[in-house]
Amino acid sequence: MIEPKFELAVVRGSRPLAACGQGVTVEALDTRVPSRMKFAAVCSAGAGAGAPGWRYEFVVRAQMSARIAIAANDVPAGKVIADEDVLLERHDISNIADPVSDPQDVVGMSGKRSLRAGEVLRLALLAAPTLVKRGEAVRIVARNEQVEVSMGGEALDAGAKGSLVRVRNASGTIIRAKVTAAGTVQPADMPVTINPRNE
Repeated sequence: MIEPKFELAVVRGSRPLAACGQGVTVEALDTRVPSRMKFAAVCSAGAGAGAPGWRYEFVVRAQMSARIAIAANDVPAGKVIADEDVLLERHDISNIADPVSDPQDVVGMSGKRSLRAGEVLRLALLAAPTLVKRGEAVRIVARNEQVEVSMGGEALDAGAKGSLVRVRNASGTIIRAKVTAAGTVQPADMPVTINPRNE
């Protein structure tokens, strides 16, 4: 998260508390939901001789905010998100399960539905677009140090960026390849480079 900020507020109760003869201990009862956490203050002995102790349950509301990615423009469903479509803005994230703090994590993805300008970008709303379609001609690019070799092939599976697909290369061999860009793949099992020994 970028520049996280936490604010805690204890919800005042109506029950008056007696003085405690020793330090009060606090136990966490339920901290699953930051906006409504339950704690218990426990006093094992009262202030006076023989005074009973007490236990008091109370609620703490936490508000968390951070700079997160929002849509800078209206983005139609299915359109690939570009750099100019994303802004960082401070928002309350107490009830957002999957906020995005790095704009580059969403650039190249697309909305499962139309996104409105100012809307918080959540991973659940986004999908990696299909960059390689089944039956489509693809370019197989293999890089090894400073050498690059490419050849044509046919995708036997559809895939988004980073996914593994089967590709039939120009010689008819079926290989596993990783999708790197639209219509472009890289062999997943690159041969190991053997440096020749100096004679």
